[in-house]
Amino acid sequence: KDIVAEKAKSVNMPYITERWPGGMLTNFVTIRKAVKKMASIDRMKKDGTFETLSKKERLQVERLRGKLEKNLGSISDMTRLPGAIFIVDTTREHIAVKEAQKLKIPIFAMVDTNSDPRDINFVIPSNDDASKSIDKILDLITGAVKEGLSEREKEKEGNTEEDLKKMEAAAKPDEDNLNIENNTSQKEIPSKENENKKE
Repeated sequence: KDIVAEKAKSVNMPYITERWPGGMLTNFVTIRKAVKKMASIDRMKKDGTFETLSKKERLQVERLRGKLEKNLGSISDMTRLPGAIFIVDTTREHIAVKEAQKLKIPIFAMVDTNSDPRDINFVIPSNDDASKSIDKILDLITGAVKEGLSEREKEKEGNTEEDLKKMEAAAKPDEDNLNIENNTSQKEIPSKENENKKE
């Protein structure tokens, strides 16, 4: 659990180390409501509303907050369904596997000899009970995530630069058109000398 939490935090990714909450993916809207409830309790504590409750009510709210934090605290920043999930123990987390399959979310997983690889999109044959094995695989996974995030950031920066260049080009006057306009205006406006000669 600690290894998973540590590695996931290192790349700012949501994770679950406690019991998988049923409907976490398939009923994501309800899960988000529970997360918002947790945030609401935190606001109550900040604005002083919490102190206006009775001792019994405060105790109930504290218990609810603790339960929500334990089960959902690590996914509080997850505002949409994931593009893929990584599972350490597919036998233990069979509900997560079923939910991801139902929503066609790609599954990357460590698959031991007692697990069924047919349900997994990207199988990583490994011992999902050994901490060293888990640590090694997670190092590779988080490394790939960091690399992907870095590339995405570079693409964003590149797109920003391209957008700026396009804006500059659009704002810059067309020199050829200016020359044509100047020549036209010069032809259209007769000089005083020419007028005098005609007279």
